[in-house]
Parts: sequence; C-alpha cells; structure tokens
Amino acid sequence: MTNLDTLLERNRFFAKTDAKDKVPAIPFIPNMQAYVLTCIDPRVDPAGILGLELGDAIVARSIGGRVTDAVLADLAWVCHLHENMTPDSAWFELAVIHHTDCGSALFADDELRHSFAIRYGYDSVALRGLAVLDPAQTAQEDTDRLLAAPQLASQIAVSGYVYEIETGLLTQVTAPRLRADGSTTAS
Repeated sequence: MTNLDTLLERNRFFAKTDAKDKVPAIPFIPNMQAYVLTCIDPRVDPAGILGLELGDAIVARSIGGRVTDAVLADLAWVCHLHENMTPDSAWFELAVIHHTDCGSALFADDELRHSFAIRYGYDSVALRGLAVLDPAQTAQEDTDRLLAAPQLASQIAVSGYVYEIETGLLTQVTAPRLRADGSTTAS
C-alpha cells in the first residue's frame, strides 16, 4: 500500500460523511469569510492549526507563505468573481501566516539558491527575497505588498501573523487593515 492508497481510503471514509454537504453554495464566499495564505510546510496546515473545516476558508499556500505574482493572480480572480457575481455579499478577511523554522530560509544560502536558480532557470536574486528569516518582518512586508496591490479589492481587510512551530501558537503581528487609498479593483 502506498501513501496515496492511504489517502484514497481516507477519502472514501470522508465521502460517507455529511461534511461535503456543509460547503458554501458560492465557492468564493467561504463559510467563515476568511482567506488564508500560508506556507506549504506540512507542519503549518491551516486545517490543523486553525481548526478549519471544509468550506470555512479559501486557503492559498506558497513557499514561505510569501505573496508571489501567482498568489496575486489567484487573489485577483477571486476578487473579480466577488465583485461581478456577488457584489452585495460581505467580503472575506485575508490572513497572511508566516512561521518559525521555515524551510524557505534556505533561500538565504547563496550556493544552494544559486545552483537551484541555474538548474531550473530562476532569478537567484528574486529567490533570495522569498527567504523567511524573520517571520514577523516578512509577514509585515507581505501584508504591505497586498495592501499596495491594485488587484486587491479595497473591501478586504489584511492582517499578518506568525505561527510558532515550537508552541503551536499564532501571534498577530499586523492588525487588519484596508487599503489606505480606498480604491477598488476594476470590474
């Protein structure tokens, strides 16, 4: 039996429950009006650390939980859908969660990063910027980047957090904020 066989077995068990019947009717309006961006690290699974259930939140994951162009593109699509299909619905809050002991810190290793960049055709300098060495600082940087992004609807409050691997606690490092200019995305 492979690891995926185990997951498929778990899925068959899940399919027999009523959990799938409790999901939101509109896929981009989660039950808890939350959008969570965090790291791909399996120790930082939002379902586990936040107690999320199916349909509670939109969950985006990237290396380090960093705001990348791909993250912005996904967020832009969700904002566009919301603005055009459900303009009178409440907006979600966006939580950026970075964490201690993040593997993205290895992007600070010049030799490792450079060999990766050469092998796969990435920009070594851009990769260096993904390193989470101080999660409070990078969570702040990413909340600022989101709030400056024209793709972000002005109705979305963005906040930043640090998850401590050692204690399991989540600490707020930036309070929820809206875009200062009050502008909105184009419909």
